[in-house]
Amino acid sequence: MIFPWRRLPVQGVLILVCTLVLATGSLGSAWGQTPESSPSGQQGVLSGGQEPPKAPLLPPSKEKVTPVQTEKIDQAAQRIGANIDRMSEKASRSLGKWVDAKVFYGISWLKLMVCAGLLFLVVFFERVVRALLHRRLQSLEAAGEKEGWLCLALETLHRPLTLFIWVYGVYGALSPLFGHFQAPDGSNLVHTVASKAADVGGTIVLIWVIYRLVAVVDLRLKQRASTTESTIDDMLVPLVGRSLRIFVAAVGAIMVLQTLTGIDVGPLIASLGIGGLALALAAKESVANFFGTLTILFDKPFQVGERILVDGYDGVVESVGFRSIRLRTLTGHLVAVPNEKVVNSPIENVGKRPHIRWLTNITLTYDTPPEKVERAVEIIRTILENHEGMHPDFPPRVYFNGFNDWSLNIMIIAWYHPPNYWDYQEWLQKTCLAIMRALDEEGIEFAFPTRTLYLANDDRRQLKLQMLRGKSS
Repeated sequence: MIFPWRRLPVQGVLILVCTLVLATGSLGSAWGQTPESSPSGQQGVLSGGQEPPKAPLLPPSKEKVTPVQTEKIDQAAQRIGANIDRMSEKASRSLGKWVDAKVFYGISWLKLMVCAGLLFLVVFFERVVRALLHRRLQSLEAAGEKEGWLCLALETLHRPLTLFIWVYGVYGALSPLFGHFQAPDGSNLVHTVASKAADVGGTIVLIWVIYRLVAVVDLRLKQRASTTESTIDDMLVPLVGRSLRIFVAAVGAIMVLQTLTGIDVGPLIASLGIGGLALALAAKESVANFFGTLTILFDKPFQVGERILVDGYDGVVESVGFRSIRLRTLTGHLVAVPNEKVVNSPIENVGKRPHIRWLTNITLTYDTPPEKVERAVEIIRTILENHEGMHPDFPPRVYFNGFNDWSLNIMIIAWYHPPNYWDYQEWLQKTCLAIMRALDEEGIEFAFPTRTLYLANDDRRQLKLQMLRGKSS
């Protein structure tokens, strides 16, 4: 979304200018003045002679891993808040006491206006950054560099950067107000919750960037793997990318937990050894499937894209995962076969066959004379001689090899190279039609299941009946 520069109202421009002036003055006072240079000779003295409440800083923690330390923001916020209070005291003398009037929790109108202006600046800056990134991405895509490193880097940082601006921008804009919520016992629930939320948000931003960088690396590896002849990398790259994502997500969850609680989770994880053992026993099938994945990767019984027969399924391998392989069967169904079964079952790799063998039988009727049987064998051998897809080491074989219950059998064996299934089917159709036409021209009939019944008293067998007389009493 492009930021609507020309539609920005005049009131918004005025508010922006005033906010910039106030923020510049506050920052200049915060970093340019010393405690001795204040008009009253005291640091941060309010109109009632009381010092402004200070937000307790969080103790510096070496365990937090965040892009920005909120303690630094708190220190700057204390100085800015004190200078705003001095400015409001001065302004109340010339503009009226309403400027220094307290709205709630001792917060003056001027401080609220400055914080609101800072919030507006955060929103404005986030919109500008988003618009610039969006425009740059569009220009790169229009130039045909959508898959370039610069475009991928901008796409990776696009959303995490806006979240980063929102998290620390909102925290920094509101931080001058946190000191006013301090309880008499020195605790400050508002500041604690806000700082924890900012730390968690910063940690999420950091993990999000790393996670998206892993996705970019995974995409590059897949593109590189698609250009190689071997398909083992097509199986290995998704596993590596998935493993890195799981690792980054697990580390991110640990970092967020550590940021929220401030507790070192290392001993806690180490104490879960017994629970991990119980979990491993309960998940022994998953562990077996994982080691099955390693066996498939190193033994290489098949590759992605090859047709295999395993565990009663016939299909093309689409992917190899940690738990199972995905087969697209010839009927179009997607079947997941556990890796443990794959490595413990016979695997017939149809995709690695050097040829397709054609084995069939042609049956002739029993009343076919031997001469015509020999002629049928010669015709079929002539048709298959130097046939399409024939390899010199695998010539076709045609023999009259037996007597069936109802036919004379001619066996045909031929091998088709290369093993392209649909080309093989085209050749097979042409060959079968040629055999049918040639045998029909010779008057040789194909046999089909028949049964001949001979009745008694026909020309070959005379019916003889013998009457037996019984003895009379």
